[in-house]
Amino acid sequence: MRQRRPTGVDRRFLLRIPGPEGNMSESVYKVIELVGTSTESWEKAAAAAVQMASQSLKDLRIAQVVELDMQIEDGKVRAYRAKVKVSFRYKAGD
Repeated sequence: MRQRRPTGVDRRFLLRIPGPEGNMSESVYKVIELVGTSTESWEKAAAAAVQMASQSLKDLRIAQVVELDMQIEDGKVRAYRAKVKVSFRYKAGD
């Protein structure tokens, strides 16, 4: 008899459990928080944080903007700031 998947379950989200013959690789990611700045926009501030991180970190995976603010001087916006969480693959010795 053929097994059927439960109704309403999207096949893409089913977990594949490895059998005794195969090992599923496991990964660990480290998350750091950065603040990028720009005199032009929040988008450029976030991009600056990611660009700087990419110079010293390898295997960057995700960047999540968690907070936006502005530096104000004399009633005018001096700089846009973006707080960004960046994740990268963590390897022993990092």
